Amino acid sequence: MPPRSLSVAAHFGELLQGRLGSDGPVALVTLPCPALRVTLTARSGGFALHQPDGRAIPLAEARRLFPHSARLTLRAPMPLGGGAGVSTAARVALLSLGGMTDPAELAAACHALEGATDPLMFPDPARLLWASRQGRVLAQLPPLPRFDIIGGFFGPPRRTDPADLHFSDISDLVAAWPAACASLPAIAQLASESARRCLALRGPAGDPTPELAARLGALGWTMAHTGSARGLIFAAGTVPDAALSDLRAAGFSTITRFGLGG
Repeated sequence: MPPRSLSVAAHFGELLQGRLGSDGPVALVTLPCPALRVTLTARSGGFALHQPDGRAIPLAEARRLFPHSARLTLRAPMPLGGGAGVSTAARVALLSLGGMTDPAELAAACHALEGATDPLMFPDPARLLWASRQGRVLAQLPPLPRFDIIGGFFGPPRRTDPADLHFSDISDLVAAWPAACASLPAIAQLASESARRCLALRGPAGDPTPELAARLGALGWTMAHTGSARGLIFAAGTVPDAALSDLRAAGFSTITRFGLGG
């Protein structure tokens, strides 16, 4: 058979993530990242899985998700544990190439395997308030305004633990989000506050992202609340030339720039 290939867009942390009340579920609004994608290619042959960028999924699990004879190559040009959704995207790619296409079925399958999953299988994941530890949609959200993100990965990887519920209460931020979607400065402020609460509660200490955002004139900043992805939020077309060099100097890797919304 000729090679078949499928790619799944990653995400770049979250615009919001935390508890809905002190005893409520962990909920998030993901930050989709079309610039980073997990790509799965299938070629003729007996079952094999090549993961040149690191092991995103165990071989035995991949065989269960894709029960066909094929030589598979899984590419993920972002760090594992970076908060970019590599593990979810890899499973979505395997299931989708194997014939599962319904987003709700994909979400249920990924949640059963991971225990905490990202909503990458949905066509517009940033418009969902998502319960990651339950694998379900809590609410539909308005579309995002146009904006640009430049960011990268700072510090060591931090893999998601499905049993980890140690997050700040963001019920006030979630309540304000629908109205804020009409205004880029408003969503940047809410995203920054979610990230600030996360750093205050979970660390790491000395994260340079808030200072970089202020120095470069960003409207706000965002982060992977369990991971190393960090991003600066700018109005579309206004990322300053100095941003790339400043991020590199601060120790960011895999620097990525992309636009969303509008």
